Parts: sequence; C-alpha cells; structure tokens
Amino acid sequence: MKTKRRTFILQAGAIASSAVFSPHILVGGIKPSKEKLGVALVGLGYYSTSILAPALKLTQKCELRGIVTGSPQKIPKWQQDYGILDKNIYNYHNFDQIADNPDIDVIYVVLPPSMHAEYTIRGAQAGKHMWCEKPMAPSVKECESMIKACKDNKVKLAIGYRCQHDPNIQAYMKVAKDLPFGKVKMITSAAGYFDGRTDHWKQKKAMGGGVMGDMGVYALQGARLASGEEPIAVTAQASTTRPEVYHEVEETMMFQLEFPSGARAACHTSFGIGMNYLQVNYEKGWLKMEPHSSYSGNKGSMSDGKIINFSLPNQQAKQMDEDAEAIMNGTSLIVPGEEGLRDITVVEAIYKSVAKNCEVRL
Repeated sequence: MKTKRRTFILQAGAIASSAVFSPHILVGGIKPSKEKLGVALVGLGYYSTSILAPALKLTQKCELRGIVTGSPQKIPKWQQDYGILDKNIYNYHNFDQIADNPDIDVIYVVLPPSMHAEYTIRGAQAGKHMWCEKPMAPSVKECESMIKACKDNKVKLAIGYRCQHDPNIQAYMKVAKDLPFGKVKMITSAAGYFDGRTDHWKQKKAMGGGVMGDMGVYALQGARLASGEEPIAVTAQASTTRPEVYHEVEETMMFQLEFPSGARAACHTSFGIGMNYLQVNYEKGWLKMEPHSSYSGNKGSMSDGKIINFSLPNQQAKQMDEDAEAIMNGTSLIVPGEEGLRDITVVEAIYKSVAKNCEVRL
C-alpha cells in the first residue's frame, strides 16, 4: 500500500511541476533578458492588498512594480511596503498611458466583475499581457470580447483560477483522466461562506454580484474538473435567507449538471452557508476532497486508501509564477481565457434555468 501511495503521489506531483522555467525563449515569448516580469495590480481591494501583493513577494518569475487605483490615500502605504516608483502608479483616467511603461509586462485586473472586460481590453490594447481575476466577466459576450482583444494584440490572457495550479486539485483532475475506478457516476461539489457585508459589489447586480459568479465557479469547476467533461444540461434553483441584503442577486444557488457520459453532479454555493467539499462516486470506488477550493490545505482520499495531500507554500505565488513562465517561454497557459469562458457559458445557462424554471440544454 505504501508503494502504491508513493507511486500515485509521484505521478500526480508530476503535473504540478509541468511548468518548469526554461532559458530557451520560444516564439511569442518576451525578450530573453527579462528575468522577472513586472506586474501591475489594477484595484487595491482585499484580494490585492491581503493576498496577491504578499504573494508577489514570494514569486521568482514576476514581481510587483505598479498599481492602478482610484484611491490616492492608499498610495503611500503601497509605496512604503513594496517600493513602487512614482512613474509606475496610475489611476483609472490615465491607465492607458501604461502602454509606454517598459517596467510593466503584465496587468492583473482585480476589480468587480462588471469592470473586467473594459480593463482587460484596454490593457491588451496597451500591449500588456493580461491576468484577470475570476469570474472572468458577467456575460459570455464580454468573455469573448476579452479573448479577441488579447489575440488581436498578440498578448496572453490568463484567468485567476488559482485552484488549477494547486497540485491537490491537479491530482483529482488526473484521476478524471486515468479513471482507475471506472466511469464517473455522481459528483457532489460545494463552495460557500457566510458573508456578513451588506454594501459590497457582491450584493449588487450592476457590478456583477451574486454568489454564482463568485463562489459558484468553484462548485462548478469541482464538477467539471472531476468529471473531465463539459456539461450538456443544467437545472438550477436560487434562494436567499436575507432578502434585505440579497434583493438584487442570489445568496444561494443549487444547480444540477448532466454530462455526456451520463454522469450527474449536484452543486451548491452560498454567501450564507460555510461549505467546501467535493465527492466523486465512480463505478468502482470514490474520491473525497475537503476542503477542495481553499487558498491552502486542500486534501483528499480515495477508496483504495491513497491520499491527496501535497504541500503548497503559497497557491497564488505558484499561480502567478506559472503564468509568468508561460509568457516568458511562449507556451500554453494552464488557465487561458477560454477556460473562463467555459464557466461563464454554464453560469449564463444556470441563470436562464432559474428565470424560466426549466432545464437548459447546452
């Protein structure tokens, strides 16, 4: 059993190390003289301030060199903590001038979803590679426009799905590919937390709020990645326990997916319930992950006794380093814009199912 466990961990771990830096820069990469890519964060809310900026202190292939903010009072603290030069600080009015700044190679959009398309397109037009936080955008049309802008301007577009860079998630994706327990029969996937805020973009429809686009994509990705397939039908139900807060958007969403193989998934996501797990039942066994989409500590087990429990110092640092390596080497991204589009295609169908109270075929 120890030999089998060791073999599985080695095989799954190989996925995690697939994006190794190469000194040979391919066509489409940046100049070989670049040892680190300069990153500018657009939007200095919680995720940029508490998660991404500290992670950029740990990265080896990229570093924080610029910020874009509409809050001038935040600038001194950021300069003090990260040594950002005056010439690398922008606001939303002079943002396009970033095109003339050789210090900035990558723009990471960390704004409310309703602003993702605009700033991703403008950044691409400025000739910068783009990273965009999830959800990619509120609509399929916007996602498609973002992909087109990046292709037209010959820059890369990565979506901030940190989990797909996590070796623990990559391990259960490998099980979906190899099918050691036979075909997938049923998946249960959940992602949620209690959000006590009452005046945040997540509660505002115009800003791209609602749980489905935020935590919901983790539940959706759990099902998609564990099945190794794209859903062909969806049925969904939205609800709220706090209508005084969630009167424009849903607090909780339950949705059921059907896959081409016949596999089914029951998914749950909420801003009112704490939950983070994945269970996959196969023809001849099972896989469980809990948690399955956290910043750290994702781990799991399987019916044959094998475990999934890889150490990961910093998920976001790994994400950004691997995305930087893909840019530097001119190779494929782990999570390109097309992956974000696949999720939003399903998210749109989920909302359509709720509105019409019926199954929606994809």
